[in-house]
Amino acid sequence: MQTAGKIVLVTNTYPPGLLQKEINAKTFNAFAKQDAAQQHGAVAVLIIQDDFPHRATPNKGLMYRSFYRPKIRPNSFYISERMGRTILGADFEEAVAGSIPPKTYPQDILVSVSKKTSMLQSTDVLGYLEGTDLKDQLLVLSAHYDHLGKSDSVIYYGADDDGSGTVSLLELAAAFSKAKQAGKGPRRSILFLANSGEEKGLWGSEYYTDHPTYPLNKTTADLNIDMIGRKDPNRKVGDSNNYVYIVGDDKLSSDLKKISVDMNKRYTGLEFDYKFNDPKDPSRIYYRSDHYNFARKGVPIIFYFDGIHADYHKPSDTPDKINYDLLTKRARLVFYTAWEMANRSDMLKRDLPAVTGVR
Repeated sequence: MQTAGKIVLVTNTYPPGLLQKEINAKTFNAFAKQDAAQQHGAVAVLIIQDDFPHRATPNKGLMYRSFYRPKIRPNSFYISERMGRTILGADFEEAVAGSIPPKTYPQDILVSVSKKTSMLQSTDVLGYLEGTDLKDQLLVLSAHYDHLGKSDSVIYYGADDDGSGTVSLLELAAAFSKAKQAGKGPRRSILFLANSGEEKGLWGSEYYTDHPTYPLNKTTADLNIDMIGRKDPNRKVGDSNNYVYIVGDDKLSSDLKKISVDMNKRYTGLEFDYKFNDPKDPSRIYYRSDHYNFARKGVPIIFYFDGIHADYHKPSDTPDKINYDLLTKRARLVFYTAWEMANRSDMLKRDLPAVTGVR
């Protein structure tokens, strides 16, 4: 059947023959029908929603400018069952059941689209601690302080994402400041960078790395903390009360992983899990937090992470679910690693090829 230049009407159901295990695992293409319509030249897609009126999601879409490969699907609209019956007439029941082949229904349909552009503005927070004899060089410690905010009256607390990183950043700043007050401050300067706009598409770190306050060629590394207060319920190996996911320590500098491993062995004894460091990681964690914008500029990075739990990006990500002992241990690991990098004689070598990809 020719659909070029036509509007395609479909039901809001899974494609025929889709296995239940694919549905449960969410490994199917949720846009399969739209993609098929596009391939055949459809100008729009109408989707019959049986529980219409369809309630629009309160969440705005991800605003990454380069998160997905360019793909423009045809405009899709949810319509009521009543409207579907009007269009299909006596064929409605059979068409919905899939018992008749597709056919053309000559109807006059007016589609109206409105677009609203919102201007969003926010601010990174920078704390600077000047070093001693190597003060012109810099170590960045980062975490994002934004979360999802509110939806109507529902609060998204973000205790782990990224309250755990933000409070760790504050504690690290306090510890280094106390050392400096005692006359034992770091040789390199340290930037405590609290990014905003991470949840909107790494905006804060993108802006900083495109307009750096301190030269990136003098920045030895970025240690980024994003979710270190919980345990991963899907982690089935090792001691889940004593681990941290390490991402990116082997991507740009051959120095960095050795320092990270040595500091952990000497001071904290956490299990290092490199699951999300795998280049084939389907969740692409390496590209999904603020460290990536430093990495894309060639600055070596480590990303500290606890995994994905059931409260991720939900209102139930609350402080009472934080494992404070584990949070403290992970934050101490960041401190000892930062202390070593802030005081060693040489900046980290940048001797490994950058890992690039579509965010």
